Amino acid sequence: MNALPEGLADFISRAGWADARVEPLPGDASFRRYFRLTRPTENGVGEAAMLMHAPPPHEDPAPFLHVAHWLGGHGMRAPAVFAEDAPQGWVLTEDFGNDRMRDWLDANPGEERAAYAAAVDALAALHRLPPGPFALYDMAVYQREAALLTEWWCPAQGLEVDAAGYAAAWEAVLTPVLARQNPGVTVLRDYHAENIMLLGGKPTAPQGLIDFQDALVGHPAYDLVSLLQDARRDVDVHLETAMLLHYAQAVGGADDDFLADYATLGAQRNAKIVGIFTRLNARDGKPRYLAMIPRVWAALERDLAHPALEPVAAWFDANIPADLRAANGAFAT
Repeated sequence: MNALPEGLADFISRAGWADARVEPLPGDASFRRYFRLTRPTENGVGEAAMLMHAPPPHEDPAPFLHVAHWLGGHGMRAPAVFAEDAPQGWVLTEDFGNDRMRDWLDANPGEERAAYAAAVDALAALHRLPPGPFALYDMAVYQREAALLTEWWCPAQGLEVDAAGYAAAWEAVLTPVLARQNPGVTVLRDYHAENIMLLGGKPTAPQGLIDFQDALVGHPAYDLVSLLQDARRDVDVHLETAMLLHYAQAVGGADDDFLADYATLGAQRNAKIVGIFTRLNARDGKPRYLAMIPRVWAALERDLAHPALEPVAAWFDANIPADLRAANGAFAT
């Protein structure tokens, strides 16, 4: 994976960056690869750009470009697109720098509340916009995602469970959520501290958005859950509560139905993530994600305690052994 992909030199040459230095960057859980391009300018100041390679058939940068152009056109801080060749999987964008929110907070823990408040403010601004031209986050999508837990985590734990009853329980709790998410907002679907860039290295600076190619039109609580029940970073429950209040103040209020939907979508997302992290290990040979499951499961258990989740909570009581739940879904080592 250290070799540069075929076609890179030709693409950056056509984009006007033939003289740039190419630095591979660490990857994520997908087939996408990222490279930082740097070059000196006439006055000696360095100029940088970010190169994404999303190679077909595994990846398709067209959805990223579609969302990026919409976000940028509506005042949100998606990276500007300098050049693109979607059929070959190449996209050259603005470089947001190195201040990823998660890493920045590791070095500046005292600024956590300010950084999260700014991230919530960015969501509130997004939610004040009309929903984007994206597909609907409908029952089929919610069910398909929730089913990842029974399709991957349960078999990996040696469990035979009532999959039909699981789907029925989710149908019951998600039906009122769907009724309340109309007309919906743009949902980025992976909005958390690893996908937020602090432009200028300040927590109150505009939030640079990345990894939004799977955007749908859905419920405003979904990205709040993604941010405040982060699979990759501990978020204290007191901070979570404070940021929910901050969001409510920013959008003019959040009633009991909103909080019920927040818990429901939290449970749905966390069940999905447990399944995805298990799949990343079993199918893709990426075991490092298993260590994150207990954090996700702990948030799932908190969500299941909400009365709105009673049918799903009853399914967990009947199908998931107490010792696995006490271990927060962890795999034996």
